[in-house]
Amino acid sequence: MSERGALRTRLDLLAREVAKFGAVGAVGLLVNIAVFNLLRHTTDLQVVRASVLATFVAILCNYVGFRYWTYRDRDKTRRTRELTLFLLFSVAGAVIENGVLYLATYGFDWNTPVQSNFFKILGIGIATLFRFWSYRTWVFKALPDKAPSDEEAAPPAERFLEQRRSSETVEPDPVRN
Repeated sequence: MSERGALRTRLDLLAREVAKFGAVGAVGLLVNIAVFNLLRHTTDLQVVRASVLATFVAILCNYVGFRYWTYRDRDKTRRTRELTLFLLFSVAGAVIENGVLYLATYGFDWNTPVQSNFFKILGIGIATLFRFWSYRTWVFKALPDKAPSDEEAAPPAERFLEQRRSSETVEPDPVRN
C-alpha cells in the first residue's frame, strides 16, 4: 500500500472513531443535561452539585457506549486497568466541565437556568476534547497490528531458492569473468 493509501486509510479510521465517539457523546450529553435540569428543578441542590451528579451519571452511560461500541475492537485484556484509567480521566474531564460552570456561577454570578445550561454545555465541549484524546491514547488502547501470516512473512524456502538460482544463472557477473 502506498503512503497516500495508508494515510487515507488512517484518516478514514479516525473519522469513523470520531463519529462513534461523537454519537456516544451525544447520548451522554442528553443524559447529562436531562439529569442536570431534573436535579436543578426538582431538588434544592446547588447548581454545581447537581452538575457533578449529572456528569457522573453520563460518565457511566458513556463507558458502556465506548467499551461496547466505539472501542469494541480495542484491547480487552486488562479491564481493571481500563476502568481505573477511564474513571481517572473522566474525573479530570468532570473537573474541567464543572470548573467552567463553577467559574460562571460563582465567579461571575451567571446563575439563570439559561446561563447555567450554556456554561454547562461549554464545559462539556472543552472536556470532550480532553476526553477524546485521553480515552483513545490511554484507556482504550489499540491492539498491536496482527502478525503477518506465514505466506506474507516470508516466501517458502523452495521459492526463495528458485528465485536466487534463476537470478544467478541469468546474468553472470562481469567482474568475476
